[in-house]
Amino acid sequence: MVWLKFAVCVLIILLAGSKTAQYADIIAEKTRLGRLWVGMLILAIVTSMPELVTSVSSVSLVHDPNLGLGTLIGTCIFNLCILVVLDIMNKGKPVLSLASPKHIRSLAIGILLTSIIGTGIIFKEQLSVLHLSYLGIPSILVLVVYIVVLWQLTKQRRETPPDSSLLQYDHTSGRYVWLKFVTSALAIIGAGIWLSVVGEEIAEVTGWGASFVGSLLLAITTSLPEVTVAFASVRLGAVDLAVGDILGANMLDLTYLFAIDLAYGRELILANASRANLVTLALLGVMYIVLAIAFKFPAQRKMFGLASWYTPILVVLYMVGAYFLFHLQ
Repeated sequence: MVWLKFAVCVLIILLAGSKTAQYADIIAEKTRLGRLWVGMLILAIVTSMPELVTSVSSVSLVHDPNLGLGTLIGTCIFNLCILVVLDIMNKGKPVLSLASPKHIRSLAIGILLTSIIGTGIIFKEQLSVLHLSYLGIPSILVLVVYIVVLWQLTKQRRETPPDSSLLQYDHTSGRYVWLKFVTSALAIIGAGIWLSVVGEEIAEVTGWGASFVGSLLLAITTSLPEVTVAFASVRLGAVDLAVGDILGANMLDLTYLFAIDLAYGRELILANASRANLVTLALLGVMYIVLAIAFKFPAQRKMFGLASWYTPILVVLYMVGAYFLFHLQ
């Protein structure tokens, strides 16, 4: 029965995800906000909702800080692996060579947020005495960083109107596009939240460690909205929409540390976090650095016509991290 529920969730997300990506692309063009901005902020909020619900329920209902924290960090890692599939799927040039170099800023923010959380776990004994109500210093810092990023993005001007010959939706009415977007987005959020509950049901029967289950099983199931939206965006030719959604969702997932810190309520979340989470945090940081290099020095050709140089590196990092995480339980 649990697998039937899983299949229904997946079907809803697949159908709603393709529509959400199309409506987001129309909004990006009609409003001149740009695909990068729409993907990083609007789409990221939609696709990251399952992670928030799953992680909060893990610490408030199950009272397992490692399951909640592992879900957030593991989702970020899995999201970056989506870029691997997009690169292989995209015929011709490497997919990142078609994306804006402005995404490097998102990667830098991701490295900063990862470092803050990692430092919080390493020095959890020392930092546990410094807190504001149920919020630890690292939780406050990640929230402040995200607010600053949000403020900087909203200050930016809209994109310059493109040449009319480049408009894809010039003859498409934008009258009800926001309503359609919200409707499909709610379908994704609802199915994604349900999927996170189903993922927890599946996790209960495995008997694996909480960090491993959270970082791999729940991370994969709650990342399905990002996968669906990213694939649909690339098929539309909206690479920046896909990359913006993935990196924006990652920033939100790491920022959700403050939410699970509040939801845990008993003690500071990082004070009770296993050091096994440092494995996934280190892995995430290295993957961010690899992608930053790929954006800084974009490859114009794929190796053997199949994938870019960073693709096998990301795959190996993910597999090595999963192996060590499993054996650290």
